[in-house]
Amino acid sequence: MPIRGERRLSPLVALVTIAFTSLAPSIFDARAGDDSGMGEDYYAGLDCNQLWYERNAIFASKGYCFKSQRAIATFGERCQPPYGELPDHLRRVVKEIKAWERRRGC
Repeated sequence: MPIRGERRLSPLVALVTIAFTSLAPSIFDARAGDDSGMGEDYYAGLDCNQLWYERNAIFASKGYCFKSQRAIATFGERCQPPYGELPDHLRRVVKEIKAWERRRGC
């Protein structure tokens, strides 16, 4: 049942999301939350979907309680402590990813 104000995914979008996410972890997880100082070059080369995945992979790794169907379909219901609370270095990475999302008009 959708959350109030949330749109349901069409079957085609859901299928594409599932297909993408089955490949995405192997492609992107190695860098999700990278705070080595090399992240800017890495994130600069990503498109909107990849940036979305990277940002949300960081929150998923910290037990964030996702509400959107897309995020739940991608990361599951990983609602657990610390419930998405990020340490300072990951907050900086998320801030950088959000800046790239704004630059790209995501």
